[in-house]
Amino acid sequence: MNQNTSVAYPGPPGSHTASAAAALFPSARLVPLAGFRAVADAVTSMDAAHGVLPIESSLVGPIAETHDLLYGSALSIVREATLAIRHCIVGLPGGSVEQATTFWSHPAAFDQCRELLGARDVRCVPTATTADAARIVAESGDPAQLAIASNEAALAYGLEVLADDVGDRPGAFTRFVALAPYTQLGSGDGWRTALSFVTDHQPGALFRALGPLARNGVNLVQLVSRPLPNSPWRYRFDVVLDGHVFDPAVRPALAELRGLTRELRLFGSYSAEVTR
Repeated sequence: MNQNTSVAYPGPPGSHTASAAAALFPSARLVPLAGFRAVADAVTSMDAAHGVLPIESSLVGPIAETHDLLYGSALSIVREATLAIRHCIVGLPGGSVEQATTFWSHPAAFDQCRELLGARDVRCVPTATTADAARIVAESGDPAQLAIASNEAALAYGLEVLADDVGDRPGAFTRFVALAPYTQLGSGDGWRTALSFVTDHQPGALFRALGPLARNGVNLVQLVSRPLPNSPWRYRFDVVLDGHVFDPAVRPALAELRGLTRELRLFGSYSAEVTR
C-alpha cells in the first residue's frame, strides 16, 4: 500500500466501515484488510496513512476491540464521523426470513438486532465484518443462509434485501474514528480529546480522578471501563473530553489528573464531525 494515499479499513467492500472511510477520506484510496488488528498494524507500520474503525454504537455502546487496539498501540485518533446505520437481512434470490436456519454478521450487528433474532430459532455465526457475512452467504449457494448487512453489501455480492431496517430501534448510529501514527495539534471550537487512565485500587479513586475535569469546567463526553491486560479484575478508564489537549481548561485538568493516576495515555485530539 502507498502510505501517502491509502486508508485501511476492515473489509471486504460493502461494510459500514467502508462507508465511513469514504466519508472521512473522500479522495483517498481505500484498502480493505482482514480485520481490526490488521488495520491497526498497517497504520503502525506506515503501510497505510490512516485506518478507520468503529468505536461506539448508539445502541450497544463502546466497541471493545477498537478501544483495546488504541490502548495497545502508538496510534492516535485524528478524525471522527458518525453514520446512521441501517441493518438489512440479505440473502440469495428465493430466500426468505421465515425459512432461515443461519444468520451471519458481525457481533455488534447481532447486538443491535436482538429483538429480531430472539424471536427466531436460528444459528447466529459471527464474522469479521457485516460485508464478510454477505460474501459468505453469496458463496454458500444456500437460500436458508442469511446475513445482517448493509444494502451496499447486498448489491456488491448479488444478494436480495429480504427485510429492511431490522435494528431494534430506528435512528441507530455508529461513531467511527480515523487512526494515524501521529497526534494532531490545534485549538478552537469543535475539538475532542481521547485518553486512558488507571487509578489506584482503593475507594473513591475514580471520583478523585474525575475531580480535575469538574473543577476546570471540562465536559466529559464518554467514560468506558476496560480490563487491564495481565491484571485480573483490574480496570482502566477510557475517556473522551470536549476540547483540545492544549486548551486553557483541558491542559491544567490533565496535568492535575496525571498526578492522581497511576498511568495516563493520550489517544489524540481531533475535530468532532457532524452526523451523516
